[in-house]
Amino acid sequence: MSAPPSVGVVIPTRGDRPGPLREAVAAVLAQDYPGRIAVVVVADGGDAGEPGVPVLANCRTPGLPGARNTGVEALDTDLVAFCDDDDLWLPGKLAAQVRALGGGEFASCAIEVEHGRRRVVRLAGSDTVTVADLVRSRMVMVHSSTFLFRRGVLWADESAPGGQNEDWDLALRAARRQPITYVDRPLVRVRWGGSSHYAARWADRIAGLDWMLDRHPELALDRRGAARVYGQLAFAHAALGRRREAVRWAWRTLGARPGEPRAPIALAVAAGLVPAATVLGLLHGRGRGI
Repeated sequence: MSAPPSVGVVIPTRGDRPGPLREAVAAVLAQDYPGRIAVVVVADGGDAGEPGVPVLANCRTPGLPGARNTGVEALDTDLVAFCDDDDLWLPGKLAAQVRALGGGEFASCAIEVEHGRRRVVRLAGSDTVTVADLVRSRMVMVHSSTFLFRRGVLWADESAPGGQNEDWDLALRAARRQPITYVDRPLVRVRWGGSSHYAARWADRIAGLDWMLDRHPELALDRRGAARVYGQLAFAHAALGRRREAVRWAWRTLGARPGEPRAPIALAVAAGLVPAATVLGLLHGRGRGI
């Protein structure tokens, strides 16, 4: 029998979450996997502390995509996996994904979203994810901390503004090559509380969504998917107090899909009826985002 493929795990960090980083590393190293596991932490402009594994400085474009690519470049393994520094791989994650991947290129799995004291499981309801799936819905359960793929096949795009949507873009490019293999069991715990500041960088969110629309024109062709993106743009502009832009995108949202709930939510934020942070807190508590 051939040896199981070796797996390299890239954990990017800004150095501001030493406790969660150590937990993330420990959860990876605790995986019951018969093949070789190599872990590298990539520090993006900060001090990673003492995570107990090799630490590299991001030598590419500052930001998350550059940090990921720095880690991939340093590895010599058959497969590459990502894990954010505040997320946790659950027992059996790696073995289940490698087994499901077989001769494929790219795998993902379901997640358990942790926000405060609440945990919500997010499933895909399928054993494959296609381009059409990712166009119609961002599919938060196809999360970067679940990515496992053949080294050298794909790289994160470092042109993503503020690192926004680089994981969605990577998944779309992977699915365009062949459907993503999906293990529909929650094998990663995604801890949203530590990343709330990242989700609230509204100017970056707007730039990232514009970038996705330019790179992936198919996003505007699916009415449901287009309405979701337009609604996110409406909400982001509303969160920044740009009422006119929020209204413009809200109307465009309703034109694409009259029942899209992000439009009235964005209009309520734009009108000052509810703060954007309150909306996000309610959604995150249910394992969902805007």
